[in-house]
Amino acid sequence: MAVHLTATALPEVVVIEPELSGDARGYFYESFNSRDFSEHVQAGVEFVQDNHSCSSRGVLRGLHYQIAHAQGKLVRVVEGEVFDVAVDIRKSSPRFGQWSGVTLSAENRRQVWVPPGFAHGFVVLSESAQCLYKTTDYWYPEHARSILWNDPAIGIEWPIDFEPLLSEQDAAAVHLADAEHFE
Repeated sequence: MAVHLTATALPEVVVIEPELSGDARGYFYESFNSRDFSEHVQAGVEFVQDNHSCSSRGVLRGLHYQIAHAQGKLVRVVEGEVFDVAVDIRKSSPRFGQWSGVTLSAENRRQVWVPPGFAHGFVVLSESAQCLYKTTDYWYPEHARSILWNDPAIGIEWPIDFEPLLSEQDAAAVHLADAEHFE
């Protein structure tokens, strides 16, 4: 897995950019290699589920997490463009409540590693976007939680000039101060 790693404002959240091999026929790259991920990003991670979401322009999903069975997520976009966000919700962290954001697109082929203990969300900037993400634990709806996407205590600078489209769950999300946190 020939990659370039970039730290974010949250050191545990890492941007992964693959090295592309290409010629007149097209291109090839490794989107995931367990051995290299363990060596260069985080050791001991086992992915158990692959998810695929498709959303139209203006859809904002998040900020999601599971309070039990916390999930790490390796996220990439295979069609379109999104602004992807991670928020540290570990109460013992010196960066509690801080966020980092990165643009992921089919064109830039970036991935972002969001470890357990972080809330995650994204907004679609293109006409549509398809996101693929691996998770380190299964989805348990009874443990699913959402933090309000525009909580002023977090202050995420979403690169949008429109009111995003939210699910009922995300519209009813709570502020960070009222959310369940990780220790």
